Amino acid sequence: MEKADVLERTAQSILKGKVENARKIISEEYPFQKMVVSGRNYTDKEKMEQFKKDGFIDRYSGDRLINPGLLKVLSHYMPDIFPYQAHWKMDECHIAFWEFVPTIDHIDPVALGGSDDKKNWATTSMLHNSIKSNWTLEQLHWKLHDRGDYAKWDGLTSLFATIVNANPALQDDLYIRKWYKLI
Repeated sequence: MEKADVLERTAQSILKGKVENARKIISEEYPFQKMVVSGRNYTDKEKMEQFKKDGFIDRYSGDRLINPGLLKVLSHYMPDIFPYQAHWKMDECHIAFWEFVPTIDHIDPVALGGSDDKKNWATTSMLHNSIKSNWTLEQLHWKLHDRGDYAKWDGLTSLFATIVNANPALQDDLYIRKWYKLI
């Protein structure tokens, strides 16, 4: 039975003054389930390993993602038209950081009892991570796309390394250095 039908029958019972019956319907057919929330615990190295494993593909949209260090390099050279903002304020940060920077999401949300382990991780964009929040794929009517092939699309990681190798002073930027060291 659909959850909406359960709620309708519950409301109809209340309308008829049968609150105990409404309680029974909810308790048996759509009970509250308090979840035990575990923490989120992964290192930058584990993040990069996951991005490579997923081939820098957003597993929720199938879109290609880009090594965060490369985007920061673009901002370094063009801060006026490709701005970076450390706290990702949307009115101060180029939207590309939201659309293309990969992050790890828990396929089954930790807030709903999902585990914080690699089997439950998927690469997604910051934008899709923000949209998904603590919802399940089923609730959003999303699907999990296949992993990409890192040999075919590396998220411009090799281009990022080439640029930094050509200009080592870029590593003075801690964000660029962090992603460079993870290659």
